[in-house]
Amino acid sequence: MGAPLDWSVGHYEDTAAELLPAAQAVVEAATVRPGERVVDVGCGTGSAALLAARAGATVVGVDPAARLLDVARAGAAADGLDATFVSGNAAAIPLGAASADAVLSAFAVIFAPDAEAAAAELARVLAPSGRIVLSAWDPDGAIVQMAGVAAEAVREAVGAPAGPPGFAWHEPHALAKLFAPHGLAVGVERHSLVITASSAREYLDRGTRTHPMAVTGLGLLERFGRADTVRARMLDVLENANEDPAAFRVTAEYVIATARPKPRNFTSLGG
Repeated sequence: MGAPLDWSVGHYEDTAAELLPAAQAVVEAATVRPGERVVDVGCGTGSAALLAARAGATVVGVDPAARLLDVARAGAAADGLDATFVSGNAAAIPLGAASADAVLSAFAVIFAPDAEAAAAELARVLAPSGRIVLSAWDPDGAIVQMAGVAAEAVREAVGAPAGPPGFAWHEPHALAKLFAPHGLAVGVERHSLVITASSAREYLDRGTRTHPMAVTGLGLLERFGRADTVRARMLDVLENANEDPAAFRVTAEYVIATARPKPRNFTSLGG
């Protein structure tokens, strides 16, 4: 297994701004109330964490990327919000058991290398009457497909074997089975996010300069002389999915899953 991606690379702030409506949807789905304890796992620059703090919650954001934690801290300080940010990841949350009324993860826990370990840790920090709310991309969307082109090219360039398929964080039955051992039932709602730019090329150019995955992956492909070819393939994916012939627009589908303690006599989709 390779080293974990350093999400401090590039300028993730641009992506965070683009995904802000989805972070808002996660916080709204969690029905965060004043005085509640909220943990944002994989908080990045703090989008969901700061929104929850603005709703009156006491928030802890957890992320492994030191630079992004600094950005989140600055945002909280600027607005006088009750939010702190600490180093950690989905499989190692530096908080006590049952310490959160709501555990949030906006497009973050989906990158955990071990889904079962991450689910166990999310459940560990959840209070008995709390809820876990996470968002996950539909893998059939153009943005995910574009990222997959780059990821596959990197794997081929370094000669790494194909690994097992990642966990289906978007799939209701898979989520039900994942959280059932922790006494949690899962509900899933579909959402969409409209992404726009002046052109598909402009969107790709901006992303390859700023998104940590693109900066890291294409930087490696440059060394193998494959970056231009892969960029062309990525552009093809975007242009084929473009919904606006005069500019660029794609509708990115995603799900918001909510896991709560099972009521008595409840049988989940996962058994």
